[in-house]
Amino acid sequence: MEQTQELELKVTGMTCDACATHVTRALQGVPGVVKVDVPGWRSGKALVKAEGAPDVSRLTAAVRDAGYRASVAVQPEPDPRSVRSGAGDGIDLMIIGAGSAGFAAAIKAAELGFSATMVEAGTIGGTCVNVGCVPSKTLLRAVEAHHLAGVDRFRGVHTERGVLDWSELVRHKDALVENLRRTKYVDVLAAYPSIQYIQGKATLKGGTEVEVDGTTYRPRKILIATGATPWAAPIPGLAAAGFLDSTRALALQKRPESLLVIGANAVGLELAQLFARAGSRVTVLEALPRIAPFEDAAISAALAGYLREEGIEIHAGARIERVDKPDGRYELVATNEGQERHLQAEQLLVATGRRPNTAGFGLEEAGVMLGERGAVRVDGFLQTDNPDVFAAGDVIGRDMFVYVAAYAGSLAAENALTGARRPFDASAMARVTFTDPQVASAGLTEAQAQAAGYDVKVSVLPMSAVPRALAARDTRGLVKLIADRASDLLLGAHVLAPEGAEIIQAAVLAMKFGITTRALAGTLFPYLTNAEALKLAVQTFEKDVSKLSCCAG
Repeated sequence: MEQTQELELKVTGMTCDACATHVTRALQGVPGVVKVDVPGWRSGKALVKAEGAPDVSRLTAAVRDAGYRASVAVQPEPDPRSVRSGAGDGIDLMIIGAGSAGFAAAIKAAELGFSATMVEAGTIGGTCVNVGCVPSKTLLRAVEAHHLAGVDRFRGVHTERGVLDWSELVRHKDALVENLRRTKYVDVLAAYPSIQYIQGKATLKGGTEVEVDGTTYRPRKILIATGATPWAAPIPGLAAAGFLDSTRALALQKRPESLLVIGANAVGLELAQLFARAGSRVTVLEALPRIAPFEDAAISAALAGYLREEGIEIHAGARIERVDKPDGRYELVATNEGQERHLQAEQLLVATGRRPNTAGFGLEEAGVMLGERGAVRVDGFLQTDNPDVFAAGDVIGRDMFVYVAAYAGSLAAENALTGARRPFDASAMARVTFTDPQVASAGLTEAQAQAAGYDVKVSVLPMSAVPRALAARDTRGLVKLIADRASDLLLGAHVLAPEGAEIIQAAVLAMKFGITTRALAGTLFPYLTNAEALKLAVQTFEKDVSKLSCCAG
């Protein structure tokens, strides 16, 4: 008979004695388990004795299937016979990159009972917390407060804008970034003894061999999670003149008197409105025929109108001929609507997209192939051409959002370590542009649905038909829904509204779980919320909501 080993699992979700019984029975059903002791549901743990080395992935899966969550609380001593020689012994998963995807992967590995080592050449936490979502959104909210101080929406209430201290605002933003980087990344490491963090540059040497600053490691599996960085379109004179990317723009210690923005997708539009509301004179140029070019055309048109009302100059369909910087000011020549335009500004921001970080750390030597725009090529399970190497996050070039990166990192770790082969699926996903009003979208636009051959029905509801918007004296925006006439299923949802991101998720769930528009229309939504806009938009498929009393279906 094989020698038995003991393992302590941390179990969450137990709320009664019956729960403890369920967990016990689930673990007893795992092959090789000879004894299970759950010392009461309040203990939050399970003691497992098994023949040979316990199969942690099977144990945690059994608990999960019973409706609870389990992770290794106390690791068993490794069998010396299983330890490989050389540096890096005992590493189940080495993760190159310590951003959202990397951390999610490391945590998943720990929850499954495996060891993980993260290697980061830059700043721990990655793009979102350091130079992306967090700094940009706190600055956007700050300048929104400044902007609203000069907007008298309610009779009898008069406010005035004070002086905006840009440098103090940036210092406050930096303090938030530092705090979240510490609490959500650095301090998180202490909660997982099986996760190791190395500050250094990793280079793949072939197979599963990784060199980090002269030390060689041989992990069982590798995950590439190196993210992406801003990319500038090849514009004559741009490199010589220099320019701001989103990272440098968010770090400016002095607010520019004027700003040219090249690129009118999410990043360009958010930063354009940020600086405009802070007091800069802003001009936006977009090569495609409209701003927010990947959103539904109705959303793009309405948003352009609101931004122009705030004084932002917009030129869509513009071809930029050249950029110069004589005498310390930028001069840009563009062709737009058959006319040559000469534009000047103190600063120039280029927001023409992002490209995966895949150069200079040995991917080719490891047999990892690259695809379009330098992205790591993966299959539907996030596995690269090297079967021992997986990739997740912005580096694979798909859906570059922090929440997708975290989902992909967790999924890739599970697939790599357990062979689960769970497919990557981001088909039901919302995307948000944090302008004011916000753009929140999911699924197909009207044009995409028609091109795909659907017989579509379309609902367009102005926010002026939403009681909450009327009460708030802010009726900017609209909700547009696209549904398949035959099945009555939602194909796309597009929201332009203050806090539009808070409206969209119910539509995402409807698309994910096949809820019909009629079922949505029959769902109770709380009155005097912006979320009610979705119900009213669904009702608009079949009736004129202007002829309904409050809350009437």
